[in-house]
Amino acid sequence: MRISWLRAVESVEIKLTQEAAIHQRSKITAVIRLSRWREHVPFTIPLTIIGGLLALEPEAAVADRRLFAVLAANILAMSFAFMLNDVEDAPDDALDSQKKQHNVISSGLLSRREGTVLSAATFVASLGLYAAGGALALVIGLATLALCYLYSAHPFRFKARPITDVLTHALMLSGLLLAAGYFTYGSAPREVWLVIAAASLFSAYGQFYNQVVDYEVDKEAGLKNTAVLLGKAPTSILGHLSIVLALICIFVAISQALFPVWLGTILIIGIITTVIFPWEFDMRGNLAQEGGNMQRPGLIIANLLALIWLASNMGLITIL
Repeated sequence: MRISWLRAVESVEIKLTQEAAIHQRSKITAVIRLSRWREHVPFTIPLTIIGGLLALEPEAAVADRRLFAVLAANILAMSFAFMLNDVEDAPDDALDSQKKQHNVISSGLLSRREGTVLSAATFVASLGLYAAGGALALVIGLATLALCYLYSAHPFRFKARPITDVLTHALMLSGLLLAAGYFTYGSAPREVWLVIAAASLFSAYGQFYNQVVDYEVDKEAGLKNTAVLLGKAPTSILGHLSIVLALICIFVAISQALFPVWLGTILIIGIITTVIFPWEFDMRGNLAQEGGNMQRPGLIIANLLALIWLASNMGLITIL
């Protein structure tokens, strides 16, 4: 009888342990989902690395731990931006079945308090890593984190205000990321401002594109973003104009010999491959509209260029 009782107790303990392990794993998964890293790491890596290498290239200097600290800081800053966004949007997302499943706060996998604490911890960790990049990187990092907060947090909600939604998006999700990498080593950007401007314009295009795609839904929901203010057609024109201006900035920057010549070969191969094998979906996984099929391959090419350039800079590979 005693043996049966002990076995029953052991069975209950095993079951409780298994349930606790499953709960812990689900929490960890929810935290990872809250960071939404898949949505920002693909552009944060190349922007940060290219920014740092633009400062190192003229001095023939080699990247060190500071660049990797700032890279981690930028990734955490973007995680903070997306985490805070989900925390602030949770009440509204809970009213939409699709958004509710996408938002771990709305779906109940994490509480609002847990989301807020995790966001704050990510903010602090990012700030500490920016400090490891030096004074100028810290200043840029503070500006980035401030915009990340103002973009989503009530009552500011720059994301829901015309014009500021695009400007904030362009700076915090592109221009400032590249600037943080550059100012880790450099202090006089000169022509590098062209590259920072190009990155910001590409990001502005992304915001214009998303607003055009979501125009009808956003208008019905009563949102007052730039597209709703200007109309669908003018917003689409601004998106295409942003691409044209970004390309002009890049071509001028290339003419100023800011990049190693051999990077051009990789770029050309990447562009040809993209043309031969077109993509059907945009960054959000929707069927691409108005050039959206260039978003994913564009990021692949950018990462390839940045990582090969970094490997060459650090002597891991030799470019003949």
